[in-house]
Amino acid sequence: MESQNNVTYFVLLGLTQDPKEQKVLFVMFLLFYILTVVGNLLIVVTVTVSKTLGSPMYLFLANLSFMDVIYSSSISPRLISDLLFGKNTISFQSCMTQLFTEHLFGGTEIFLLLAMAYDRYVAICKPLHYLVIMRQWVYVMLLVVSWVGGFLHSVIQVSTIYRLPFCGPNVIDHFFCDMYPLLKLICTDTYVIGLLVLANGGMICTIVFVFLLISYGFILHSLKNLSPEGRRKALQTCGSHITVVVFFFVPCIFMYARPAKTFPIDKSLSVFYTVITPMLNPLIYTLRNSEMTNAMKKLWGRNVISLSR
Repeated sequence: MESQNNVTYFVLLGLTQDPKEQKVLFVMFLLFYILTVVGNLLIVVTVTVSKTLGSPMYLFLANLSFMDVIYSSSISPRLISDLLFGKNTISFQSCMTQLFTEHLFGGTEIFLLLAMAYDRYVAICKPLHYLVIMRQWVYVMLLVVSWVGGFLHSVIQVSTIYRLPFCGPNVIDHFFCDMYPLLKLICTDTYVIGLLVLANGGMICTIVFVFLLISYGFILHSLKNLSPEGRRKALQTCGSHITVVVFFFVPCIFMYARPAKTFPIDKSLSVFYTVITPMLNPLIYTLRNSEMTNAMKKLWGRNVISLSR
């Protein structure tokens, strides 16, 4: 701990050092963050209030939207503040807190997407047994397992790096605290630590992604047994989920399923899965899901009419 205390804060280099570019990025990311919060909270409220969206699929979706709000809030507000004020320092404890929160909700989202894929598999491949298999306790169990999995993943990541010696320098070539940029600042051999991070991060992303591809392979194969209308609805629902999975997992695998090195493209990919993807999720699920769209129109349209009176 003595060598670690030599670094009490870190300096985040951010996305750019150009003042003009910082102002443009400030406006852009502020807009992205507002859309993320409003869009995801809209889904949470709609699913919670609507009487027609009580199936596990929509309950999982509400949890996913809630995670996206917190996940984005662990990174975007500081990024927006740094772009506006140019104060790019973060204390050691705040950095560790950001690292823990980011991996907690990111890891939980990985397992939740797997649970959502299982729900769709049962609904499409075993429709007659859906109500028996996806009972309330099963939904709650899958949700708890997702949170526990994300928590254990985050604890392992943070405990791996927390007590390592940070002797200086303290400049992080990134816009938030993440594992590989932090490993570059540790003044000891990080080969074994890098393998642990790879196993706990990259391998989880890769294995879950493979399971998701296999599950959707079974789902797509079973579509030939459905009616044209059932096939259309299944493709709408699964298409939304597959889009979210690809947007989230492809950058995740590239970032963590590799040796502990950093590349210039890392910042752009990090922006995509920490800022862009949480903003796109509400659009993907609402535009491609007629039940969600209709529920929003009924709920919010009724509220607007009530207010106008």
